[in-house]
Amino acid sequence: MPDTLAGLLQVGALIAALALCYRPLGTYIAHVFTSERDLRVERGIYRAVGIDPRGDQAWRTYAVSLLAFSVAGLVLLYALQRLQDHLPWSLGLPDVAPDLAFNTAASFVTNTNWQAYSGEATMGHLVQMAGLAVQNFLSAAVGLAVAVALIRGFTRSRTGRLGNFWVDLTRGTIRVLLPLAVVAAVALILLGVVQNLSGGVDATTLTGGHQTIPGGPVASQEAIKELGTNGGGFFNANAAHPFENPNPVSNLFEVFLLLLIPVCLTRTFGVLVGDVRQGYAVLAAMAVIWVIMLAAVWAIEAAHPTTAYDVVGAAMEGKETRIGVPGSALFAVSTTGTSTGAVNSFHSSFSPVGGGLLMLNMGLGEVAPGGVGTGLYGMLVLAILTVFIAGLMVGRTPELLGKKLRAREIKLVALTILTMPLLVLGFTALALSLPGPRESILNTGPHGLSEVLYAYLSGANNNGSAFAGLSANTPFYNITIGLAMLLGRFVPIVLVLALAGSLASQVPVPRTAGTLPTRGPLFVGMLAVVTFIVAGLTFFPALALGPLAEGL
Repeated sequence: MPDTLAGLLQVGALIAALALCYRPLGTYIAHVFTSERDLRVERGIYRAVGIDPRGDQAWRTYAVSLLAFSVAGLVLLYALQRLQDHLPWSLGLPDVAPDLAFNTAASFVTNTNWQAYSGEATMGHLVQMAGLAVQNFLSAAVGLAVAVALIRGFTRSRTGRLGNFWVDLTRGTIRVLLPLAVVAAVALILLGVVQNLSGGVDATTLTGGHQTIPGGPVASQEAIKELGTNGGGFFNANAAHPFENPNPVSNLFEVFLLLLIPVCLTRTFGVLVGDVRQGYAVLAAMAVIWVIMLAAVWAIEAAHPTTAYDVVGAAMEGKETRIGVPGSALFAVSTTGTSTGAVNSFHSSFSPVGGGLLMLNMGLGEVAPGGVGTGLYGMLVLAILTVFIAGLMVGRTPELLGKKLRAREIKLVALTILTMPLLVLGFTALALSLPGPRESILNTGPHGLSEVLYAYLSGANNNGSAFAGLSANTPFYNITIGLAMLLGRFVPIVLVLALAGSLASQVPVPRTAGTLPTRGPLFVGMLAVVTFIVAGLTFFPALALGPLAEGL
């Protein structure tokens, strides 16, 4: 009972904090991407790289610019890792192996932050700061830019132009992510998170042995790790490490950070389309899914149907006692619902059904409330599908925000939704069919299937959290998960930009009595149900063979 009350108070405080930030931050982000004024530092960047900030780009040019920028980031981050031994602040660590360097570069450029390595034993301070932390900002800004471009597709007419990628990227980084990250880093330092450039401190243990305790610029990286829904931990234990997440207050603050921008972006959407109730409807659908998943995982992990569970009062295996079941469930559901990947507990040690629900949460498409930008445009894609299904029911051409949803738009939506499941199930089948990759699975039977399925769900959804139990630092898994991350990130982005361009080229149609209202409880319920059905029909067979079979 005390744990339950404490958990409810945490959830209440979290919701209250998000509610306080919702209107000002959401409105501010809308202003950032509509302002005609460039900051001095932004003008300097545009001149340095030869960008015309007033140049409006067609969706194809926008997509090419985004892909070129991301490829450049991939190459530079790969080079930093391969040359680590020759760089300052390498802490004597060797160069990163080629396949692992590719996997890590793909991971951070795609906002996935999957880590097949132990952070403190593999990456020096310079690679952490100049490579990984920089990509934490830039990959989040890319997702934010795509979401804004899709919104412009709804608000513009008779043009295929979606804005300027370089301007959107620069403004998202300098005006949104950097200021918030500075404030968050200071708050984390005050809460006890480590921030220094120490190569390690030698300590004497209680048994008389000696141990090197590593330090580093943890708080600054932790701030953007959560704020940008990245998830890559400075230490191997991620947010379960006391240097990254020292107490229950820091735990709650980090959950707040990873939910902050995705939640407030629904307000940005409402402001930009000129109807804030549209943003409330999208947020309500996200909240319904988040609450259902949180209640289910929390209830299952708090149950104690066996003797071992009875002794401690809950399923505490793999969880930090300072955080407990409520804080672990809250973090796990939020991180698998936001493509963050940070973990404060061992997901493989959750009860079978609890772990299965975390996989389903990712399988929903990371839309509850999703990553920075990706959650909003993912939910808008599902909203288009929902309106299309409703249109079939009443026998009329579907419309959303004054734009007709024709065959072209629905094909792009279908391809966007099908990309992730194709990658997840295809790579999982390949890994399970080959003898070499099967040797990396530490558990036999259903749990072994869950380990592999979780890995590719995490990669293709750009989540980055790990179920653990899978020895993924092998050439096969490094390359295939790297490909899943790249394809899972950029194929949907290109399709979403094509969708935005198609919508922007249309002439708006007036609302009629037959137009489906998309800002009321009926639409919210339909959107949530469609989201569950799409993922359920796709992943239920695999989940039935893995976590459900293990639970039974």
